[in-house]
Amino acid sequence: MARMLMQGNEAIGKAAIIAGCKAFFGYPITPQNELPAYMAEHLPKAGGVFLQAESELAAINMVYGAAGAGARVMTSSSSPGISLKQEGISYLAGAELPCVIANVMRCGPGLGGILPAQADYFQAVKGGGHGDYRLLVLAPASVQEMADLTVLAFELADEYRNPVMLLTDGMIGQIMEPVEFQRLESQASIPQKPWATTGALGRPRNVINSLYIDPQVLEDRNRRLQSKYAQMKAKEVRYAEYRAEDAELLLVAYGSMARVARSVVDWGRAQGWPLGLLRPITLFPFPEEALLQRAQQVSSLLVLEMSAGQMVEDVRLAVKESCPVRFYGRMGGVIPTSREIIGQVESVLSGLKGGAPDVSNL
Repeated sequence: MARMLMQGNEAIGKAAIIAGCKAFFGYPITPQNELPAYMAEHLPKAGGVFLQAESELAAINMVYGAAGAGARVMTSSSSPGISLKQEGISYLAGAELPCVIANVMRCGPGLGGILPAQADYFQAVKGGGHGDYRLLVLAPASVQEMADLTVLAFELADEYRNPVMLLTDGMIGQIMEPVEFQRLESQASIPQKPWATTGALGRPRNVINSLYIDPQVLEDRNRRLQSKYAQMKAKEVRYAEYRAEDAELLLVAYGSMARVARSVVDWGRAQGWPLGLLRPITLFPFPEEALLQRAQQVSSLLVLEMSAGQMVEDVRLAVKESCPVRFYGRMGGVIPTSREIIGQVESVLSGLKGGAPDVSNL
């Protein structure tokens, strides 16, 4: 099958169009600008609408309107811009409106910098806005997955009538890799949406709302939402394992950090080190059972993040003290190198074996 050399941000755009996205509302911010630029050029050619909104606040509310009318709709931003969208994201979740939101993470807090980071994990998986809502959160680790998970995001958004977030970062967004799209073109399908506000001729009117004054009515609605999130946990957990079957030390990482971790596993295995990798693909729902199962088989876990440590909290909750959980992270846009992580691995294995592995050929 033919493959295209493509940048990560642009791969999201092409895959979104393949998936039937008909509206994109965004606002410029580095390092995700290539995505709205791609959509501005290509979405109108596919019969869709691109609009650069006057702000992130305006963009997310335009998404609300288009989603309510039944369109497959998308927005994107980077960390500070996603922060500004949080009220609208809560409204979308409360009104059960499907959409796709791409966060190409940069470092913070505040304006921070434009380099890649992974410090938006809490915001994405715990609900950055108000209320007891959840997003489906997908974390690609390659440009191919940027495309694959974009199509999946639209499908899941429609299936669950819920916003889905692609949580990626400036490194994967900016790199170029070969991508194959033909398979995605055969998979794309758009369901009927009888709940959408498309005009009430010949049917009862549809009302899309997230305001409920009666507390019992609102509690009942929240219970229904929680039931939906439980279905996501039961059906939509996704993760990938690499050389984990006989690992003694299991690395846990997602996105860009998992790429570095995989190279460390390969290098370590060549030295005879019993390393493996578990990479969460869905950050919500989180692969709790898979981690617990592996934690009962290994001697230790090492969680790697480009943050002060956020996913590590979910790892510790999942493994229930089955084994020690250690953490290594860098902040401010600093990407940990393989050499750094090998040093951390050496320290852990030294503690497990009572002696340091040989790293003289690093």
